[in-house]
Amino acid sequence: MTLSAEAIEAAKIDALAAIAGSDSLETLKEARLAHVGERSPIAKANQQLGTLSPEDRTTFGKILGQAKSALNDALEARSAVLERERDARVLVEERVDVTVPARRTPKGGLHPLTILTNEICDLFLGMGYRVAEGPELEAEWLNFDALNIPADHPARTMQDTFFIEPRELNLVLRTHTSPVQVRTMLNEKPPIYVICPGRTYRADELDATHTPVFSQVEGLVIDKGITMADLKGTLDHFARSIFGPDVKTRLRSSFFPFTEPSAEVDFFFNGRWIEWGGCGMVNPKVLVACGIDPEEYSGFAFGMGLERTLMVRHGITDMHDIVEGDIRFSQGFGSGVK
Repeated sequence: MTLSAEAIEAAKIDALAAIAGSDSLETLKEARLAHVGERSPIAKANQQLGTLSPEDRTTFGKILGQAKSALNDALEARSAVLERERDARVLVEERVDVTVPARRTPKGGLHPLTILTNEICDLFLGMGYRVAEGPELEAEWLNFDALNIPADHPARTMQDTFFIEPRELNLVLRTHTSPVQVRTMLNEKPPIYVICPGRTYRADELDATHTPVFSQVEGLVIDKGITMADLKGTLDHFARSIFGPDVKTRLRSSFFPFTEPSAEVDFFFNGRWIEWGGCGMVNPKVLVACGIDPEEYSGFAFGMGLERTLMVRHGITDMHDIVEGDIRFSQGFGSGVK
């Protein structure tokens, strides 16, 4: 704006009108940023004072000071009014009838993710699998190198992985539960049938569909004569047990360093195909790294996100509901205790 008494007065009038017209604390905040903030006309006028002569600087400095004082007074007064209105509204909307008999304290229960994890573990235990677990703070070699993930792979950058200082320790917060599969292959001889549930960590922002701390369940089979047909049959049974007997699955060609061939597994649910997870035959390089002869043994692996599974099965649309710990959300799933 051109620095003049008329322009400053006009800016002040506009600001006072916006402040007076604010009908909530949110709109008042917007008015404050627009008319008093760093990019407001008043602020820009104030920045021009340094270009004036000492005499004009004194004159316009006084005018600007009076304008800012008037705006601050108006903001304070309007804020007080809006805060009183908000408090009065809260008293009505959140009123509690203290004469109502108190409810009994509800029994505690399991989180829906824990209920789902237990359900999946029970399913695979019934199929002859074993539940395997491992540390969440993992060696970089187990999390990446043993799984044929090269040093220049994007997943190993700071953008996706939480590395632990000092870096020479080569420790990470595991980005998947696949290191549990590696530990199992290193410590046991085939045949191997394990399911690996657990928390994992990636540098994602928490929003409606992502969270930096999420749960996975992975499966691993190493035995003689294992084929993609065994993998497909296992995934079909898994999907029908979780989503219902009419669910169909399909495999789409994909690429993962630790499986070859690799595929994305989708399932048809509520009239649409939904991506569920990744799978494939264990890459012979991974078998060699873990001391297993790929000429004698083959195997398959798969991995699914438990949050996505829970959201699809129960129609949950916001990840915040799962991770924020509101007991009202968990109560809808029952105690989960048999």
